Amino acid sequence: MQGQPRLFRTMTNNIERHPLSPFLPQQAQLLMLGSFPPKQERWSMDFFYPNWINDMWRIMGIIFYDDAHHFEIKGEKRFDRTSITDFCNERGIALYDTALEVRRLRDNASDKYLEIVTPTDISLLLQSIPLCHTIVTTGEKATDTICNTLQLPRPQVGGYSRGSYINRNITLYRMPSSSRAYPMSLHNKAAIYRTMFRDIGMI
Repeated sequence: MQGQPRLFRTMTNNIERHPLSPFLPQQAQLLMLGSFPPKQERWSMDFFYPNWINDMWRIMGIIFYDDAHHFEIKGEKRFDRTSITDFCNERGIALYDTALEVRRLRDNASDKYLEIVTPTDISLLLQSIPLCHTIVTTGEKATDTICNTLQLPRPQVGGYSRGSYINRNITLYRMPSSSRAYPMSLHNKAAIYRTMFRDIGMI
């Protein structure tokens, strides 16, 4: 199942509902989970990690193409959604977030001021991707939320925990945030992500 983005937000008592549908290639081996998208005015494309100053797609460009700018549209401050979705389909990377509904306690995209009202039903995501046994979280709040759901120990940054969830063996990796607010260089982040991809046999 691959949902298309729903370009709206439902607001009830300041509650925001996730504006994107899960991206779930049927052959996905890896599920990447952030916390929640930034406000839509910060988007440079209608897909996950859309903020131009978020480095997730630069990290992927370094790892898989030796080029941090591979997924950027030349001369524009936008990512190439088609190139990214083709890449994720080809590599078997599923994407969503750990929160379905949130309240922003401040007018910014910081996880620190994000209150999760309704967590994502991870079991429903996994049912759509039967080959997936690896989950990656890309930030502290996402890690805390998924650890509570899966009842797994909280891994160190760059590390992993293993357990069972809905009769499936799961390895949970905690990766450094791709936000530039996270105090680590782009290439050091890419090195940690690269190790994870090697460990699970995707490169």
